[in-house]
Amino acid sequence: RGPVGGAERNPGGRDWFSQNAQGVVYCRGIDTMYFRFGTRKIVEAAATLLRSEAYRRMSYLRLLKLLYLADRETLREVGRPIVGTRPVAMKHGPVLSEVLDLVKGEHFDEPIWSEFIRRDGYEVELTKDPGVLTLSRYEIGVLTKTAEANRDTDDWELVQKTHAFEEWAKNYREGTSTPIPFEDMIEAVGRAADREEILQDARETEVIRKFFGCPT
Repeated sequence: RGPVGGAERNPGGRDWFSQNAQGVVYCRGIDTMYFRFGTRKIVEAAATLLRSEAYRRMSYLRLLKLLYLADRETLREVGRPIVGTRPVAMKHGPVLSEVLDLVKGEHFDEPIWSEFIRRDGYEVELTKDPGVLTLSRYEIGVLTKTAEANRDTDDWELVQKTHAFEEWAKNYREGTSTPIPFEDMIEAVGRAADREEILQDARETEVIRKFFGCPT
């Protein structure tokens, strides 16, 4: 399981997530939805963070934390995350679940990920530059600033930092990996007043992505 957490993501084999007829992603029993922009954007965001390191490598725990911090920051600032995917509360803090699946080689798009990023034990290394075709200048700036702001923060300090997040504290259950309703994340970053507008944006984004068959 590595350093990310001491629980399987779907305890008891339960599938927490489903899609409605329009392709909008919901969390069963929680009635939530979330943004999803595809694997290519995840790869480019991860690569942007890895390029900030001298040897283009870091622990995958650190990568997961920095991506979550960056997603949370853009949600706070503009009402949208960078990479999206379903957030889950794990032992070592909140995690973007599809990113963890890619790191572990358990995602169906793993070949896209491994073309550019290699896992070496508890670390990941950028082996080929994917470019930044799916990232805006603003998103690249937030990712770069997130890396810089936490350069002197070690991995376990990052864990403690994310343990202070309201959405994690509200949803984590010891020994499990619990879905975090996107509504909780919206409220935790101070965007409760824009909740319905942000959720509608997530719905429309997913419907458009499915309708046009956007590549991963």
